[in-house]
Amino acid sequence: MKVLLASPRGFCAGVNMAIESLDLALASLEPPIYVYHEIVHNKYVVEHFRGRGVTFVDDLADVPHRSTLLFSAHGVSPEVRRVARDRDLRAIDATCPLVTKVHLEAIKYANAGFTILLIGHEGHDEVIGTMGEAPEAIVLVESPEDVATLQVADEHKVAYLTQTTLSVDDANRIIDRLKERFPHITAPPKDDICYATQNRQEAVSILSPEADLVIVLGSQNSSNSQRLAELARERGIAAHLIDGPADLQPSWFDGVNTVLVTAGASAPEQVVEDCLEWLRERFNATIEPRSIRQESVSFPLPRELRGAVAPAPSMR
Repeated sequence: MKVLLASPRGFCAGVNMAIESLDLALASLEPPIYVYHEIVHNKYVVEHFRGRGVTFVDDLADVPHRSTLLFSAHGVSPEVRRVARDRDLRAIDATCPLVTKVHLEAIKYANAGFTILLIGHEGHDEVIGTMGEAPEAIVLVESPEDVATLQVADEHKVAYLTQTTLSVDDANRIIDRLKERFPHITAPPKDDICYATQNRQEAVSILSPEADLVIVLGSQNSSNSQRLAELARERGIAAHLIDGPADLQPSWFDGVNTVLVTAGASAPEQVVEDCLEWLRERFNATIEPRSIRQESVSFPLPRELRGAVAPAPSMR
């Protein structure tokens, strides 16, 4: 069996920054450390930090007054920030800067009197945070079919934004429909879908035709990981989204000669290595790295942690 190992894959700059922030908080601040929602959408990462004493919460009422709280990479609404201030929490903002960019765009368009059509998935942490910036001005659009029923106050003052982790193809289908319905619609100055999401999707698009099966490392609640598996299936190739080697089933590989392995932007490289080892042991797999693009993006740490002594990385 041959394994095509896609690159880029795995951690993006925003995830690296969020994980490094939590590592630094654990190393330099008094416990306990709380995180609002999952630091990133990955089971392996969350369990790793839970094992080190981090408490993940979905309600700030569960965080004692004057405790340390990290906001996850997905961002939060102004209301969450207000509650954190009211509880006198030491808040550390590990929001991905690309998500912050979308928040700032939402504020700008809302202040200018626009109706904002946010392309995204209902209930996703990032969407909840973005909509919280201007709930009276933002309408969620989940599919091309939603466009026909949209009602706006002024068709000359409509703008669209997108969740950063969407399928590029799916987003473009909705955007095309929006442009048909609202010819004067305003686009964000720069594409909202993040570079890492696009690069990982591009790798699957280019490499999956060479494979009989695609394995995506990532958790079920990871939007960008889900999109990678969907992208392969749309091209007629079987694909499975898994957390790690314990999820692999030997029957998937019956008659399979070539496997493409990739990882979503919140999946650590260790789980990729563990899966490659599983394939080597069971199928004598040979690994062929295939890189379609180089990444060199990095984001600064939250200002609350700058100057803290960096510990050894806790995960790759």
